[in-house]
Amino acid sequence: MPIPAQDTAPFAARRRRVMDLMRAAGGGIAILPTAPETIRNLDSDYPFRHDSDFYYLTGFPEPEAWLVLVAGDTDKSILFCRSKHPEREIWDGYRYGPEAAGEHFRFDESYPLDELDKAIPELLAGHTDLYAPLASCRLLDDKLPAWLAGARMRARAGVHAPVRQHDLRALVASLRLVKEPGEIALMRRAGQISAAGHVRAMRATRPGLHEYEIEAELLYEFRRHGAQAVAYNSIVAAGANACVLHYRAGDTVMRDGELLLIDAGCEYDSYAGDITRTFPVNGRYSGPQRELYDVTVAAQAAAAAATRPGARWNEPHDAAVRVLAQGMLDAGLLQGSLDGVIESNQYTRFYMHRTGHWLGMDVHDVGDYREDDEEGGRDWRRLDPGMALTIEPGIYVRPGEGVPEAYWNIGIRTEDDAIVTDSGCELITRDVPVQADEIEALMRG
Repeated sequence: MPIPAQDTAPFAARRRRVMDLMRAAGGGIAILPTAPETIRNLDSDYPFRHDSDFYYLTGFPEPEAWLVLVAGDTDKSILFCRSKHPEREIWDGYRYGPEAAGEHFRFDESYPLDELDKAIPELLAGHTDLYAPLASCRLLDDKLPAWLAGARMRARAGVHAPVRQHDLRALVASLRLVKEPGEIALMRRAGQISAAGHVRAMRATRPGLHEYEIEAELLYEFRRHGAQAVAYNSIVAAGANACVLHYRAGDTVMRDGELLLIDAGCEYDSYAGDITRTFPVNGRYSGPQRELYDVTVAAQAAAAAATRPGARWNEPHDAAVRVLAQGMLDAGLLQGSLDGVIESNQYTRFYMHRTGHWLGMDVHDVGDYREDDEEGGRDWRRLDPGMALTIEPGIYVRPGEGVPEAYWNIGIRTEDDAIVTDSGCELITRDVPVQADEIEALMRG
């Protein structure tokens, strides 16, 4: 099997940036494994999905691989991976092997995996700082004590071992938070495919079908456009199920007069799409449904307008909350003044989550939401061009005392993926309609 065409220069550049950051802090060595293969049952595995940080720095897709970065007088990036194995390749497929992997993915050195335990203590010796995914990788946690002990055995020869440990994931997250142009291109494609899935689901929906039948439409559309997997477990929630935030597609039958909430996105070349739409099973919103739906769409527009460079992370959420809370007051779901229901958090009875999250290789992507401020405290992070996030306000009305019955069991969320630009933000998932009139027209068509 020939090595696939792939531009591996971006991965090598990211490794250099990590080593630059390590050197600026005094140098050291970093160790990062990819994700383990996981048994599903008996001799059947779950589909392998690499660790996101590992792939971000290597582009290497195979399991049982380790990355080592050495930042010092001479920088080195080293890969340990499986050796070529013709018999196993008959069963499991092509393996790069150390030689081809080192050349294709631009590593300075590459070695067989079975040399890892011998090589790491030697590489650790002479470094005082170790960067690793602390307390987040059992395989590394199991191996590290023996590796450190091996390095410390050289102390009598005047060679020191690491005495300080740093969380490598925090360092890599600072890079992943702002997307490169190539990453944004992949996210656009993930958004386009995800949107196509939602359009297909809208066209297929009608009373009498099960939730899982609509989930199947999503999965078909994702795969036929080249997506490798779903980015997360799809939510396909009919009627009252839409008021369960993390509901999974089940066997509920969709009924005339109900809404269907779909929160689903694909993963394309390791980048996630994440879209939510809520639409009528019969193709037409009822009066109460349309009232709350329009409020949610207006809240999303307010949040998008507040998503711009220099704005704090919380500003889009605050903008959405004001619109949602006013809509709740207008509908009689809440009583009092706008400022009063916000300050007292009364609105959280019907809107209990944040308006967005970081998006990228993981659907809930890495990166702190707060940063150090000039006074030594922690404030909400400022948005910068290239950051990617979701904008997803909602309203969820469960039956209860004082709740007008016309709104019972209405659950609505509207979500799009946004890229912060130099002047504001761009919603990259609008290939599926969001306005109620446009959704109704699509379903009629």
